[in-house]
Amino acid sequence: MQGSENGNGKPGAAISRGVFMGGLGTAGALLATGCNTPKPSNVASAGGPTPGAAGAVLSGDARKIAEARGLAPADVVAALKTYVPSGKTDEYYMFASGGHSGQVLVVGLPSMRLLKVIPVFSPESYGGWGFSEGSHAVLEGGAVDGRLITHGDTHHPAFSETDGDYDGKFVFINDKVNARVAVIDLRDFECKQIVKNPVIISNHGHCVTPNTEYVIETSQYAVPPGWKPAAVTKSAYANEYRGAMTFWKFDRPKGRIDPQRSFVLELPPYWQDLTDAGKLASEGWAFCNSINTELAVPEDWNNGPSMEISASRNDMDFLHVVNWKAAESLVRSGRVSQKNGIAYIPIDQAVREGLLYLVPEPKSPHGVDITPDGKFIVVCGKLDPHVSIYSIAKIKQAIAKGGMHKDPYGIPIVNFEDALVTQIKVGLGPLHNQFDDKGNGYTSLFLDSAVTRWTVGDESGKGWNLVETLPVQYNVGHVAAPHGDTVKPRGGYLVALNKWSLDRFVPVGPFYPRNLQLIDTSGQQLQLLYDMGIGMAEPHYAQIIDAKLVKPEDIYPPNTDVFTLKPDPKAPVFGKEGTSDHGDHVEVNMTVMRSTFRPDVVRVERGKRVIWRINNVETAKNAIHGFALAGHNISLSLEPGKVETIEIVADRPGTYPYYCTDFCSALHLELMGYFVVT
Repeated sequence: MQGSENGNGKPGAAISRGVFMGGLGTAGALLATGCNTPKPSNVASAGGPTPGAAGAVLSGDARKIAEARGLAPADVVAALKTYVPSGKTDEYYMFASGGHSGQVLVVGLPSMRLLKVIPVFSPESYGGWGFSEGSHAVLEGGAVDGRLITHGDTHHPAFSETDGDYDGKFVFINDKVNARVAVIDLRDFECKQIVKNPVIISNHGHCVTPNTEYVIETSQYAVPPGWKPAAVTKSAYANEYRGAMTFWKFDRPKGRIDPQRSFVLELPPYWQDLTDAGKLASEGWAFCNSINTELAVPEDWNNGPSMEISASRNDMDFLHVVNWKAAESLVRSGRVSQKNGIAYIPIDQAVREGLLYLVPEPKSPHGVDITPDGKFIVVCGKLDPHVSIYSIAKIKQAIAKGGMHKDPYGIPIVNFEDALVTQIKVGLGPLHNQFDDKGNGYTSLFLDSAVTRWTVGDESGKGWNLVETLPVQYNVGHVAAPHGDTVKPRGGYLVALNKWSLDRFVPVGPFYPRNLQLIDTSGQQLQLLYDMGIGMAEPHYAQIIDAKLVKPEDIYPPNTDVFTLKPDPKAPVFGKEGTSDHGDHVEVNMTVMRSTFRPDVVRVERGKRVIWRINNVETAKNAIHGFALAGHNISLSLEPGKVETIEIVADRPGTYPYYCTDFCSALHLELMGYFVVT
């Protein structure tokens, strides 16, 4: 262990705090090494199965426990590195996508404890998401052709950034299946807005620009703009189908995306994939991988080749290089058209204005990531064993020189050799990259089920070297590191987001949990620390932020509308609760506190529309109440100070209990009432 790191909250911090030197009371020192000196820094050097760790022995009660459970000394070291004692908190938040759950997961590091599920695209009864009028309105913002969609496929969370580093204010998440983007406010970890892309119907790439000027969303599967009906033939595909890179303008003071100031840059019908925004040396540029430059269409139904064959024939695909700063200036000049209500730059105009270029990249690329200094673009080809390193300076030089050949859509292509710095052979199935604070890059290997560490070199091609490969379990997709895709990586940890778990957890039937594995990167060797099973979602990608940067409210101010985070002028007032009949509807103004709903009986006539406002007037932290109404598909979560509104039609006579769903006091069961429809 490196003492200077441990003292700064990096892996092994518990070791440097004296745990080994009598911190276990009668158990004595937990570990004693086989080295010449018993200093804590000699215990578990580098954090892996090193000679120091292998020479460690256990003593006292700790030894008996370890022997009974079959734990090796290295296992105990790993446990110490992840252990967060009761009453202590984690150093980092990890925000992970929830895949087809449609939600976002919040995990603490290094404990790997699940702290919260943030509902976004799908209703969630515990948090009352999708049941209140406010949350229902947010979901309606993502309607597709007027149809409310309550399923989402969350993929790439992206923190808001200031000067290229996470600022802890907002997190954005995309929905691959419906081409939507959502805004989550980190003041209360709640979704505030969902916008539907008017041009594309599926997305994948998702990131922010260095000062959160824009949230970038790129298409996955090409469709005719606006997903209009078209023939699925090679000719129609090449001529009518298109991809897109959308720049959603973010209004930071309002905390909302502004579609009126957003724009779309049209792309060829190659399948766009991962996206990253340049920073520092590459600021003002955006980069997006693509596959299916073959322009293949599904033909297996017609006795043709399957897509996995026809879309994987080319040895090279294309990296898209977009000058978004120049595109922004073009849009502001007003010299662009509109498509489906959003500013739209077609390919031919993008070429004329010098906005769009292509660079060949090895077979079936997936990840594209920018080094912390912004000088290099790192590309992974799924069917190529290398990571390819491009230079933004070399790309700019090639663009300035001109004379490039073009693709079928007239887009200039920078020669591969003119953009490439070097290639590092890392293994089979490279996908994604992250970086640390020591000049290292990390790449996930899907086919090898491993992660690699390599060094970041210079423009001449020197210093780019593979250092180490660590097996993970199994089929890793993304990797995440603290601030690992920013200008200021923190280092210390890497999380492998694995698709398969197989033998890692107690069996739960044919539907296996996904596996998030925490890795210590602080030492000379990588060490696998912890397996975290996720049984309700597939975390696709995650970002990890220093917990000190996130400053959520611990209680809402009284009478808060959570969707504006301002006082609700219609908030029910304690002592003035009641029911009022307005002819075409009935209004219920209710307050809740331990342990009473006021009113606790609500009577309405059959057929009445009921507008029901509920105010949790508690002022104590964590004094949460819930509201569940039998027979009416209503569930709410009411944190202190929160006001929620529901609307129902009293269409069935009956007597229906309502009650608090969050255990709030010794008299929790008595916190109930009746809704009577006569």
